[in-house]
Amino acid sequence: MVSLRCKLLVKEELKNLGIHYVIVDLGMVEILEDMTLDQREKLKENLLRSGLELLDDKKSILIEKIKNVIVEMIHYSDEIPAVNYSEYISEKLGYDYTYLANTFSEVKGITIQQFIINHKIEKVKELLLYDELNLTEISYKLHYSSVAHLSNQFKKITGLSPSFYKQLKQKRKGNLENL
Repeated sequence: MVSLRCKLLVKEELKNLGIHYVIVDLGMVEILEDMTLDQREKLKENLLRSGLELLDDKKSILIEKIKNVIVEMIHYSDEIPAVNYSEYISEKLGYDYTYLANTFSEVKGITIQQFIINHKIEKVKELLLYDELNLTEISYKLHYSSVAHLSNQFKKITGLSPSFYKQLKQKRKGNLENL
């Protein structure tokens, strides 16, 4: 679950099945009583219809927790932590970072670092589209060592420079206004 809409959907499904919960958070649900096999299957089916998945195995659950910590850190927090990401993720989840990194890479086929970079670039795109911050401010906000570092990473991931990406957005906006 990576959004408020997902949390609301899960709460609604639990309510419909008569399952009492304590917490519904990103990627996690804490229920008051054990579910019957029938309730579990119905919940699994209903969530799947909505594009969500009920995770059963410990590795999948851990991977979701890692992803949720990263998404929350980059997209939903006002300030990205100044500590190393590895330290932050390890502290948040209570596991050794090497174990987390190896498990993540094994299951997802990319490193945690690459997953973080991909999400940081998505955040850069979002901030460029809002047009409230310049590139220097964006690089500072996302803890890049320099604008050049941000630009190089952006181009490596998207194939475009940040300024060209921003120009494309302005051209599209101009084209829509001319309709």
